[in-house]
Amino acid sequence: MSQFKFGACLAAALALTLSASLAAVPSAPDTQDKPQDSASDKSDGSKFEPFKPEEKTSTGTVTIGGQAISYQAIAGTLIVHPKDWDDVPRDPKADKENSSPAGDPAEAKKNPTAEASMFYVAYFKSGGGPRPITFFYNGGPGSATMWLHLGAFGPRRIVTSTDAHTPAAPYSLINNSSSLLDATDLVFIDAPGTGFSRIAGKDKEKAFFGLDPDAYAFAEFISQFLSKYSRWNSPKYLFGESYGTPRSAVLINQLEADRLIDFNGVILLSQILNFDLSPDGPTGNPGIDLPYQTSLPTYAATAWYHHKLPSEHNDLEAFLAEVEQFAMGDYARALAAGSDLGATERGAIAEKLHQYTGLTVEYIIKADLRIDGGEFRQTLQSGDNMTTGRLDTRFSGPDIDPLSQRADYDPQAAGLGSAYVSAFNDYVRKDLHYGEGRIFKPRIMTFGTWNFQHQLPGQGDRPLSSRQGSNVMPDLANAMKINPNLKVQLNAGYFDLATPFYQGVYEMHHLPIPANLQGNIEYRFYESGHMVYAKDSSLKMLHDNVAGFVHRTSNLGK
Repeated sequence: MSQFKFGACLAAALALTLSASLAAVPSAPDTQDKPQDSASDKSDGSKFEPFKPEEKTSTGTVTIGGQAISYQAIAGTLIVHPKDWDDVPRDPKADKENSSPAGDPAEAKKNPTAEASMFYVAYFKSGGGPRPITFFYNGGPGSATMWLHLGAFGPRRIVTSTDAHTPAAPYSLINNSSSLLDATDLVFIDAPGTGFSRIAGKDKEKAFFGLDPDAYAFAEFISQFLSKYSRWNSPKYLFGESYGTPRSAVLINQLEADRLIDFNGVILLSQILNFDLSPDGPTGNPGIDLPYQTSLPTYAATAWYHHKLPSEHNDLEAFLAEVEQFAMGDYARALAAGSDLGATERGAIAEKLHQYTGLTVEYIIKADLRIDGGEFRQTLQSGDNMTTGRLDTRFSGPDIDPLSQRADYDPQAAGLGSAYVSAFNDYVRKDLHYGEGRIFKPRIMTFGTWNFQHQLPGQGDRPLSSRQGSNVMPDLANAMKINPNLKVQLNAGYFDLATPFYQGVYEMHHLPIPANLQGNIEYRFYESGHMVYAKDSSLKMLHDNVAGFVHRTSNLGK
């Protein structure tokens, strides 16, 4: 996480991909190729080798619904390579001193093949019959998966404040009664270069830091994991949060179309599949007004929460349904009219926006009826000199600069980051017995170099040309058509202004799939933010919804 999600339009647009995992944590020093991280001493006197698979095993118990569940935990790494890597076994002499793989020895030593050591923590329920297995990852891009691990579904959970800055250490880890271990075995995966995962070799960033190569690395990891732990015949699920949702769309298509591995379901939390819909920087993309429309229900929910609306609304869901209708109706027609919109109608639309957002009519007209996420967050509570949260708009914090046009930081990100980072570093070493002498990287700075070019299904060799316009809706649609039994669950928080809930709804309603496949998609909403699980009652609902989804779609007992 990082508090750096602010700034000019370009920075804001890039920052949209930063999940709950990238919002408040200072960047760790780049030590992945330095001796203390790549070959540190282990307690048994041996050397740590970052590009050799390893695992540490422990056991534990978690109580869910009053039932104690025993489990085995495995913290370890698997080694993956980029696409087109030749997996012919190495020449045995290559591992000897002054030797290298077949070919030009000098060149091979100078430019070793890119590879990634991907860290994971798996929890397997002890005993019993066949079990589903779910692969979890946060987003970023550039985030480790400690957020879903310690905040949502692992057997231990971090205690944080609901809508305010969590006090400094000591932090508390408690039994997680909402762990999903009662419904499925769990595998939490750190993306290449994050957490305890590492990358190395020639052009390593190019090999792994991009929309398509990132998904390929995860597909490689999952394929290896299924073999290593004999889980090929288990019901299988993907669970991605934030940038993890476009990763899931590309990944599920790669798994099903390229590797012939059908999954039972894909669970999406805080979704963005079409990057043109981000509320972070639509002013830099004039003529595209949909982001203003799909963000409006979140503005309304936020103003409702902070008591900034001029009228009372006792039923939040009914109020939001009214706002959605306006956003896709009168508001859409007004924006589409552009300069042809008359003064009278402009004033009427501005008044309606005032009723739904709490912002003044004067401000709305000055903004040409178009207010992006950063402007809304800076303006909503400006009278109190408070900035509204981005990942979770229930949060507020003192303005960095009261005169800024857009918010300068994210109070929610700043409020939770330290608790997660400190607790995970403590837990992984003490309970999982992994990471001694190594640096854990909660986030890495990748959005400046991340390659958003994407090879769409069925488009041959014609990738998109830039991040702006990257749209992976066709990937999810293709996977659903290839496997018409694939089920999808969208989970979204009303107070998420990083990936607004109605944006996800709009994307799902516009997937290029036959009408009958729309029935494979279900929707679940929460009075929470981007990290839905940051609110205790929403975490319980999230558990029940996901567990129910798994039970209905696992095909066990049928």
